[in-house]
Amino acid sequence: MNTLKNIKNNIMTVKKLSLTGSIFAGIFVCVCILGISFPQTTSADYAKIADNFKTITVKLSAYSSNSDQTDDTPFITASGKHVSSDIVANNMLPFGTKIRIPELYGDKIFTVGDRMNKNKSNYHIDLWMPSKPMALNFGIKTAKVEILED
Repeated sequence: MNTLKNIKNNIMTVKKLSLTGSIFAGIFVCVCILGISFPQTTSADYAKIADNFKTITVKLSAYSSNSDQTDDTPFITASGKHVSSDIVANNMLPFGTKIRIPELYGDKIFTVGDRMNKNKSNYHIDLWMPSKPMALNFGIKTAKVEILED
C-alpha cells in the first residue's frame, strides 16, 4: 500500500514539475518575442540633451499591460502610442516631456506618454515593463529625475 502511495505521490510531483516547466517556457518565449517586437535601445536613445534641466525627486514604480493594471486597451498609452520600454506614465508632466533617471538608467531618455490612476501623486512615475512579474520585481523606488524638456 505504501509503495502505491509513493508512486502516486511521485506522479503528482512530476505533473506539477511539468506544469511549472511549461509555464516557465511560456514566459521565456514571451520575453523573447517582446525582445524582437521591442527593439533594443540604440545610441539614439542615449542622445545627450542640453544641460539645462530641472531635477525633481519622485517615487518610481512599474506597470505592465495586464488588464488589472490598465484600461481596456492595455498596449496603447493615454497619448495614443504603443507601449515601449522608453515610455513612462505621470500625471503632472505633459505628453512628450523627455526625462532621465540617471541613478537607475544612466543617460537613457524616457518620454512621458501615459497617465496613472488619479489617486497617484504628481511626483510619481510609472515605468512600463513587458510582464507583470518584471513590474512587481522592480518594486517601488525613490530617485532623482531630470526633466529635460516639456
